[in-house]
Amino acid sequence: MDDDVNRLPLTSSLVFRLGTLGSLATARFSAAIESRGLKPKHVGLLAALSGGAASSQLELSRVMGVAPSLVVSLADQLEGMGALRRVRDPADRRRQTLVLTDSGHALLAECTALAQGLDAELAAALTPEEGEALRRALGVLAREAGLPGG
Repeated sequence: MDDDVNRLPLTSSLVFRLGTLGSLATARFSAAIESRGLKPKHVGLLAALSGGAASSQLELSRVMGVAPSLVVSLADQLEGMGALRRVRDPADRRRQTLVLTDSGHALLAECTALAQGLDAELAAALTPEEGEALRRALGVLAREAGLPGG
């Protein structure tokens, strides 16, 4: 192995830095949406529905990479808030699809605005060019990992 690589501290690694910054960003976003009774997974479900990535609870669990039972729980909570509704699939009455309500779209828009404000805080030390380069680089990494937003 290259001696230069061995001399770099763990804290310089991409994995460590992205993990640490990801934890910080998640904590800040969680705090920002907490007053709305939401957690990041709720917002992820709203975003997946809004983006058309999936509509059934099973499909959503695959897209989000979580257990189907978690999607059911999240959907129950969001339905109780009036953010989504369950609709029977006319082609398969055993299948329920989830649909955002007007309230759900508004809630997602609020969360998006909060996220954009936190983005601006997190990237405040970057030039506009550096910020755009970071967004592009993260998009490439997300796409390569098969994640949404890539």
